[in-house]
Formats: sequence, C-alpha cells, structure tokens
Amino acid sequence: MRLHDFLMMTCGGTLALLALWSWLLWRDHRAMLAARIGIAMNIGIASYVYQTTGWTERASADGIVLGLLARSTPALFWLFARTWFNDRTRLARTDVVIAGLYIANALVMHFAFNAGWDLFWVSGVLFRIGMFGFAGAGLWEAWRGREGDLIEPRRRLRLALIGVVGIYVLGIAVAEMAVYNANAPYLIISLIGASTALATFAFCAAMFASRRADLFGQRSPRGETLTPPAAADDPLSAQLLTLMERDKPHRDERLTIAMLAGRMGEQEYRLRRLINRSLGYRNFAQFLNSWRLDEVRAALADPAQREVPILTIALDAGFGSLGPFNRAFREAEGKTPSEYREAALADSGIG
Repeated sequence: MRLHDFLMMTCGGTLALLALWSWLLWRDHRAMLAARIGIAMNIGIASYVYQTTGWTERASADGIVLGLLARSTPALFWLFARTWFNDRTRLARTDVVIAGLYIANALVMHFAFNAGWDLFWVSGVLFRIGMFGFAGAGLWEAWRGREGDLIEPRRRLRLALIGVVGIYVLGIAVAEMAVYNANAPYLIISLIGASTALATFAFCAAMFASRRADLFGQRSPRGETLTPPAAADDPLSAQLLTLMERDKPHRDERLTIAMLAGRMGEQEYRLRRLINRSLGYRNFAQFLNSWRLDEVRAALADPAQREVPILTIALDAGFGSLGPFNRAFREAEGKTPSEYREAALADSGIG
C-alpha cells in the first residue's frame, strides 16, 4: 500500500469517528452547552483533517469555509474545556469576544495570504500566539479543577483528552510553521492529519466505555443545598451536614475535598461519591458555593447588615474574589447581589 493511500484511508477513518462521536453527543447530550461546543470542535478538527488531504482548493468557497472552521479549533477547544470541566451553562461575554477576535484574525490571515506579506505576517504571528495560548489555557482548565471533579469518568478522561488535544494543537502549530516558514515538506502536515485517527479512536473508545448519563449532565437545581432528609437517610450525610453547619469549613477559600475528608476522618473516595451521587453535585466547587451562597443570601436579606459591603459578605462566606462570586450569584439567582439585596429588604418592609 502506497503512503498516499494509507494517509487517505486514515483521514477517512478519522472523519467517520468524529462524525460518530458528534452524533452521540447530539443524540444524548444536545441540551448541554458543553456537548454543542464539543460538536463544533469536532467539525473544526474534521475540517482540518479534510484540508490535509488536498481535496479542496484554498481559494475556493468551500476551501475558505473549511479553512475558517479548521482554524477555529483551538478557540473551540478552549471553550469546550471551560464549559465541560466547569459545568457552565452559558458562555461569558469575554470568552465569546476573545474567541471571536481569534477567529476574525484567522479570516484576515486567510485573505492576506495573497494580499500582502506584512499583513499576512502580522496576522500569522497573532494566529500562532493564539494557538499556543488556547492550547495552554485548555490544559490549565483541565489541570486546575481535576481534584474537585466529582464525575469519576470525566475525571479520568479530562487529562487524557486535554493532553491529546492540547499536544495535537501544539503539533499542528509547529508543523505549519515548519512547512510554511521553513519550506519543510507538506508530508509533515499530512502525517499529523492522519495521526488524528489514533487519538480520535482512543478517545471515542474511552467515551463509549464511560456512557454515564451525567457525563455532560445538568447542574444541581438553583439554590440547592444539603437538607435534613438526606442527612437522616445516611449517617455519612448526617456527619457532613453537621460539620458544614457547625464549623462552616466553606469559609476557607483554600478548602479541598481531601482536606474536608481529613476533617471528617473519612476516605476521600467515599466523600466524593456522597457529594456526587447522593447530593447531586458535579464538582466540589459547586458544592461549596451552594453553602457560600446560602450564607450570602441570608446576609443580604438581613436588615442589620444592610450597610455591610457586598464584597465583605462574599469574602467572609469563602469566595476568593468578587469576579467568581458575581458569576456564581448571577447563575444561581438570575440577578446581581445588589438587586437581590434591594428586593429582599423591600419584601421585609425596609427600603
């Protein structure tokens, strides 16, 4: 078998696997933001693989579309990591702006290829910086939240997925610089495109083996926290509830699940399983924030604390800074802390 035929066959297999994975994401998890971004990321990867075959011309309409989709992959990869691993239900405006600027620059780079060397060089440098930046940011998203991830299959998959995709993005960046800037043979890019088949197959196999319904599942209901009925049914739940209410460990912004398990004298894996399967939380930060938000709500509705700055209340409850607090509060309540305080005090007869 000739090398060219082998490359075409592996590229075809990659496209088929990406299509299958995307179909499963759509069929089982299409209501979830992370799944929809994952499908978009797969389309970007598929577009890049298709381009490496040379079956489409760069200047043609389909070549322009495929090129833009392919170059959007690093930004989509980053958005996928942020939404999936942090269980986000909406994209932050700044995330959309950053990704949009990167994609717009990719379009400029495409049309500047024949328009002028200076513009192409500048947009190309910005594009490469973005590729490395998004790859590194995706790796960071996976690394920083790994200990607090309570979905065990996702916890096992996150480093494998981010490692493979991150290294792949970096590999593409290095290969394209070698081909387009150092006149290396185009075969290097074709080989990277073909190697996608192995990575895609490995990840699809891992996904098929971890078909838990909550792999891309919903968050806990808005404002949910531990309740006495759950504690009554399970001694470990009762112990956790008592500790959280009595000692308020959530006020420590550095608290980890390992530290909490140590304070309880319990094995970490049992505490993980309790918080996830019995209490319904997908990550440890979500669990802690439910307690912190309960404390904040009570303080904001307390007439005696009406003059206490909201930042002070948030920091006392365990939030490390104003940004994460505001985001968590808006997601939980659909309004700002100031709006919540105003409404709560008005309901109590204090304007």
